[in-house]
Amino acid sequence: MLNQGVGSWLERKRVKSQAHPVAIFHDQQLTYAQLADQANALAHALQEWGVGSGARVAYLGENHPSFLQTFFATTQIGAVFVPLNTRLSPPELNFQLLDSEVHVVVVSEALRTTAEAALPGSPVTQLVVVEDEFTQGLQGHPVLHGVNVSYLGKVTAEGSTTYVDHRVAQEDPAMVLYTSGTTGRPKGAVLTHGNLIWNSMNVLVDYDIVSTDVALMISPMFHVASLGMGVLPTILKGGTLVLEAGFEPGRVLELIEQYKATMISGVPTTYQMLCEHPNWPSTDISSLKKLTCGGSAVPLRVLEEYERRGLSFTGGYGMTETAPGATSLQPDRSKSKIGSAGLPHFFTSVRIATETDQPAPTGEVGEIQIQGPNVIGEYLKRPEASRDAFSADGWFKSGDMGYMDEEGFLFITDRLKDMIISGGENIYPAEIEQLILQNPDISAVAVIGVEDAKWGEVPLACVVMREGAQCDPEVIKSALFGNLAKYKIPKYFAQLDELPRTASGKIRKVDLKKLFPTAPTIPFIDLRTKEL
Repeated sequence: MLNQGVGSWLERKRVKSQAHPVAIFHDQQLTYAQLADQANALAHALQEWGVGSGARVAYLGENHPSFLQTFFATTQIGAVFVPLNTRLSPPELNFQLLDSEVHVVVVSEALRTTAEAALPGSPVTQLVVVEDEFTQGLQGHPVLHGVNVSYLGKVTAEGSTTYVDHRVAQEDPAMVLYTSGTTGRPKGAVLTHGNLIWNSMNVLVDYDIVSTDVALMISPMFHVASLGMGVLPTILKGGTLVLEAGFEPGRVLELIEQYKATMISGVPTTYQMLCEHPNWPSTDISSLKKLTCGGSAVPLRVLEEYERRGLSFTGGYGMTETAPGATSLQPDRSKSKIGSAGLPHFFTSVRIATETDQPAPTGEVGEIQIQGPNVIGEYLKRPEASRDAFSADGWFKSGDMGYMDEEGFLFITDRLKDMIISGGENIYPAEIEQLILQNPDISAVAVIGVEDAKWGEVPLACVVMREGAQCDPEVIKSALFGNLAKYKIPKYFAQLDELPRTASGKIRKVDLKKLFPTAPTIPFIDLRTKEL
């Protein structure tokens, strides 16, 4: 085959696993051969719409077989897949469509209105709607000037199922995934076919994925963790994905029992909600073998509850830029190395570096840096950010702080970039702060993360008002709705006379965090008389 990338996987699997189910969605099974035919048909349509090598195709929707169809059709013809976060607002989506120069958007019927609101000014010329039960059989028609509409079911049912063997190399771009940055504007991380392939190889080696695995996908596939650590390795090995559009703990327990799921990926909140559900004790979960958890460490009480059911976790650390795996903590070390992010993945190297990018001694805190074939080489159209992301000797600078113990296990101590992780979602305060500062009554703001029993962390905004102005959290939040995803909007507000700053004028967020060792009990706190 000319295609040496991930786009050739379904065609290669057609013979090896053709009758085996690749996906189950709402009790409907889709075999590897059927998915290959659907992807091929969409690939032909994309070419007819002018999508060529390097062009971008976006997907906006929940977990659904159409995600897999779009991903494999796009990468089959050498185009670049752009998965969009379903929780983003139209302005946030519009920026990503413009920045990545997307020409075709595949969207679920439920999010069609959101997608249409994000289109103005973008280069999108084709909207492909994933039908639901109410739109089956509808024909395409223009909805906006210059944008045509097609329906995915019609495209895949009527298109050619002949495989398009396009020349693709491992170093070619396969996907652009947006990751928020400290400057407030998301950056598009360019993941190559090689990045995705080698990350999948890391997972196969370190997580023992087998062809009989049944992976229950309850985390959104538009996230690199779900796609890179679950979807792609499972398909590479020939296993089965059970796709679930959302997370409801009772429903998940039913699916585990019904389909004898062997694998689940999630965040600590996911596992906490499962074991706290009233059906937890009575559900047959004996099929489960692999539980992977990212975002943060599993609380000891949750870990012990799963151990009572004979289960343990594989933890890990990574990021979008590492496709996403960097380290993994194996189940047999989850208690003896509690709090650790584990050892580097098999084909990946991790080091702790000093301020001069030299290897730090064992036990000394420094920046976590990563090297390997799963690490990106650039950010889309951000040459300066791409250069700044790497040390002089070629290691990716994560911006996270940590140390390694004498056995080489990684421990993360701090987030240099002030990132907040809420229910597995990465939140960068700068993005929120920029929008809040558009309010003329606010002279300064700093957003920090505070503990939350359900989500791990939630944003809290510390604001300084201009003389004579009153802080009204509802007014501030109302300006954020529609411009930010809901999970990014601060849950708590605190008003201060001034923000603590360094001699150079930088806000000392570490001092603000000391004010909130636990989550506030009320949504607004007046700290104007508090000395910092």
